[in-house]
Amino acid sequence: MPAVAWVTIVIAVLIIAVTAVGLLRVVLHLRHVHFTLGSVVVGVRAIAHQTRTVPVVVPSVNANLAPVRAWTETV
Repeated sequence: MPAVAWVTIVIAVLIIAVTAVGLLRVVLHLRHVHFTLGSVVVGVRAIAHQTRTVPVVVPSVNANLAPVRAWTETV
């Protein structure tokens, strides 16, 4: 095999290796961003749950107060 062919193969391998390392770095950065965004979404959902409006909670409050209401009607 001529020397030019070997040089071409070596250059191609180097280009592929550098590209692979670059893509691996991108993948690692994207995994970190994915984890961070997942944490942010969980935090936002927790805040939304803790600050939900009163009409959502009213049925459960009324259900908990039903025995008290029944007792006060008998008095």
